Amino acid sequence: MSLDKIKEEIKNHLHERVLISVYGMRNKNYQVNGYISNVYPSIFTVNEDGMEKSFNYSDIATGEIHVEYL
Repeated sequence: MSLDKIKEEIKNHLHERVLISVYGMRNKNYQVNGYISNVYPSIFTVNEDGMEKSFNYSDIATGEIHVEYL
């Protein structure tokens, strides 16, 4: 999937709930359950319990994170 398609998909789900699975280094995986709060040219942010976490669109393309729309 191209970055432009990924950006458009994230933008279409702005303010919707998502579950993001992050596959970190050394098998340190975690999940973020919140809603997409903002979209920017290079990143998007997810609000989880009042804390904003940012993610790169390229991380979706490379498989480092997985976004599930709830």
